[in-house]
Amino acid sequence: MSEAAFVIGRRVLVTGLAGSGKSTFSRSLAARTSLPLIHLDLHFWKPGWVAPSEDEWREKQRRVLAGDAWIADGNYHETLDLRLERADTIVVLNTPWPVCAGRALLRGVRKSAGEMPEGCDDSAWRRLRDEWPLAVRIWRKRRSEPEREHEIILWHGQHAALHVLQSERAASEFLDRLDVGRMPADDG
Repeated sequence: MSEAAFVIGRRVLVTGLAGSGKSTFSRSLAARTSLPLIHLDLHFWKPGWVAPSEDEWREKQRRVLAGDAWIADGNYHETLDLRLERADTIVVLNTPWPVCAGRALLRGVRKSAGEMPEGCDDSAWRRLRDEWPLAVRIWRKRRSEPEREHEIILWHGQHAALHVLQSERAASEFLDRLDVGRMPADDG
C-alpha cells in the first residue's frame, strides 16, 4: 500500500452545495467500495414533488440509514445531524459556486441521467422551473450554506473522518487513493 492510500469507513456522508457533484462522486465511490448508495433526493420527495414534513423526513431517514453500511448523498441541513450521528466518514465537496450554478443551469435543459423519485415526473418544464432558480439560490447562499454545514459538522460529526475536496481533480484523486482492500469489516 502506498503512503498516499487511505481507508474510509462503512457509513459515508457526501455533502456540498447543490450542483457540487454529490451524486456523480457518490456513484463512483459506491462502484469502488461496493457500499450501498442512498440518494437522499429519491427518498425525500413524495409523488408529485411534494415535500414531507420535517418529522416524516426525519423518520424516513432513520429507516433508510439503519443499515451498517451506506453512502448517503444529499444536503437537507435541517436533518444533517441524523446522518452525522451514524456516519464514520464525511466527504464535503467544496466545489466553487460558479461551477455549481452552471451545473444547475445545465440540468434545467438536460434530461435527467439518474433515477427519479417514485411518482415524480421529469418534464422539461419541471427541470426549468426547479433547476434554473437553483442557480440564483446557489449564488445567494454560496457563503452561508457552507458555513452552516461546517457548524453542524463541527457540532455533530466530530467522531467522523472529514475530507474536504476543493475541486473535481481533488475528488478524482481522493477516489484514486482509496485503499479498498482495507475497507473496515462489516460488524453486522
